[in-house]
Amino acid sequence: MKPPVWISAIPEHPATEGPLKGLTFAIKDNIDYAGVPTTAGCPAYAYTPTATAHVVTQLEAAGAVAVGKTNLDQFATGLVGVRSPYGACSSVFNAEYISGGSSSGSAVAVAGKEVDFSLGTDTAGSGRVPAAFNNLIGLKPTRGVLSMSGVVPACRSLDTVSIFTRDLETAARVFDAAAQYDPADWSARPMVDHPAPWAAGSFRFGVPRPDQLEFFGDTEAAKLYEAAIVKLEAQGGQRVEIDYAPFRDAATLLYQGPWVAERLAAIEEFIHLRGDDMHPVVRGIINGASKHTAVDSYRALYKLGELKRAAEVEWRKMDVLFLPTTGTTYKIAEVEADPVRLNTNLGYYTNFVNLFDLAALAIPAGFRPNGLPFGVTLIGPGFSDRALLALASRDAKTPGCTSVAVVGAHLTGQTLNGQLTERGARLLKSCKSATNYRLYALANTTPPKPGLVREEGFAGPGIELEVWSMPTAHFGSFVALIPGPLGIGSVTLDDGSTVKGFICEPAGLTAAIEITNFGGWRGYLKSKV
Repeated sequence: MKPPVWISAIPEHPATEGPLKGLTFAIKDNIDYAGVPTTAGCPAYAYTPTATAHVVTQLEAAGAVAVGKTNLDQFATGLVGVRSPYGACSSVFNAEYISGGSSSGSAVAVAGKEVDFSLGTDTAGSGRVPAAFNNLIGLKPTRGVLSMSGVVPACRSLDTVSIFTRDLETAARVFDAAAQYDPADWSARPMVDHPAPWAAGSFRFGVPRPDQLEFFGDTEAAKLYEAAIVKLEAQGGQRVEIDYAPFRDAATLLYQGPWVAERLAAIEEFIHLRGDDMHPVVRGIINGASKHTAVDSYRALYKLGELKRAAEVEWRKMDVLFLPTTGTTYKIAEVEADPVRLNTNLGYYTNFVNLFDLAALAIPAGFRPNGLPFGVTLIGPGFSDRALLALASRDAKTPGCTSVAVVGAHLTGQTLNGQLTERGARLLKSCKSATNYRLYALANTTPPKPGLVREEGFAGPGIELEVWSMPTAHFGSFVALIPGPLGIGSVTLDDGSTVKGFICEPAGLTAAIEITNFGGWRGYLKSKV
């Protein structure tokens, strides 16, 4: 387990039978696991629970195996991932840049393929911002649908457990297993799917007026957001400009209003007795809540009610809201030099969601020229969680898109991945090939590339690959870039389905080295470091 991603390991234990058997997961360390300390990112606060959080027990009952607890911004206070005595996590794409927070370790563990999925928590964007910075799916469920029993609260009235995955299919499976009503949790609500004909039919998506968009000088992020809008239009969506002001103003309320007092309520005794043991930025934020009065709280509630009513006017124009997950990203050094203002910038598109009782799904939307990922978020009414997952998955099933399996230099984070993203391709899932494939490191290729070869009768481990959905209009130009001995053929996946994918001509294996035993191109590259 790599520091500072992991805080503690969970003892090995067998999986039960169930729909998630074979999957491993990580738990943000403000979520209890019996017998393993919960720190909330603060060693002085640590306690050892005797019971496991309800949401974790549901996932283990479904067959998944919890392997460890992950780092976080202390007491889940921050969107940056640097406010932890265990060290600052970083983006898996560039160690100089933040991972996002507060669910920093949970995101990095999934992006680094140390686990199949993870649990975070989300109050202001903690389950979405790290997804954007690590090219992940980040599902922020409707409040109360995933139990908060056994979770250290930040803002108890707003918190929700969140889910990180590398693909939409896994996110949907995990959500189905986790969304079990918990009568012991006073904030729990049964999952009753919101009627959402837009999930399968035509739909209207809202975008802020141009003067209300904020990218904080990140022109590449602005371009990627516009490209994501165009892609959504190509999938049958109708762009509708809305007034973002009520959403923006509600976002401002979260940290500048009395909701910060909920953070103080959660740890009031501890901060009075052991405040010096806290991260100074976190301590300063939470101690600032003491200035708010009960009168302030009521005034803020009235203001929030007014903003909700104004937002209702905008919701009549759209089915879903489509926003950048964040306007930009930052280096770790930049955040440490200006911790509060830059953190506030990251919440511009996220802070209002729980205040307005909405569901949200963060999804990857391409890469900047410097190799850092960009993400967008679909936001819908409460209980539209499954509808958002269905809408985001439509490009795989929509006429005009082609699924293509990649195994080498086109994988996420690899040298040629931009050839996919610049054509509007979207990652559908990470999986393996069927077992009758061998993988070879080809000789004399620039950049280095592998070759996938099918061999009847061979039984191997299956080769790691990614399946991407690409607009068919751009598929021809993509294929034209592929040099021999590689080409596009049919590749069988581990679930028995077949998609277009990279294959290698037998003649290309001259002087090639077989690397099947590494399980994939990334495993081979890692062995050479």
